[in-house]
Amino acid sequence: MKSAFVTVGTTSFEELIAAVTAPETLQVLRSLGYGRLVLQVGRGAAAPAPFRTAAFTLEVFRFKESLAEELERADLVISHAGAGTCLETLEKGKPLLVVVNEKLMNNHQLELARQLYRDGHLFYCTCSTLLESLKSINLSTLKPFPPGQPEKFAAFLDRVIGFE
Repeated sequence: MKSAFVTVGTTSFEELIAAVTAPETLQVLRSLGYGRLVLQVGRGAAAPAPFRTAAFTLEVFRFKESLAEELERADLVISHAGAGTCLETLEKGKPLLVVVNEKLMNNHQLELARQLYRDGHLFYCTCSTLLESLKSINLSTLKPFPPGQPEKFAAFLDRVIGFE
């Protein structure tokens, strides 16, 4: 049974939690072979009730000391576009679908997601396009992210955000 992990980081991203737990999205995930969905909901008010059926399990938590175990177990990571989460996921070699929070001002998250997409390392979408993205993306086309080069990632971030 494949597992998908959704993380919003340390803040809240109510729209992502709502989009990923919508009945249509759960149906698409099941049709793609995912039988387990784990939600890290952060500080958000929305915390869906966990459930388990013969074919599907939904697990929910707010925070953990480390997300490493959840990332290791995941066959797909659906995440906010925080740089730390993106880097940790990509370094673990996990397929990543970034959902950009359109409500953020000066959206460096979109710039980061767009560049990592251009480089072939992830897919990105918004909450309103999540369902269609899940239906259409081909995770096998993603390129591995070069491991162990934090200075290159820092330089990349500086370029994307405009500090260089």
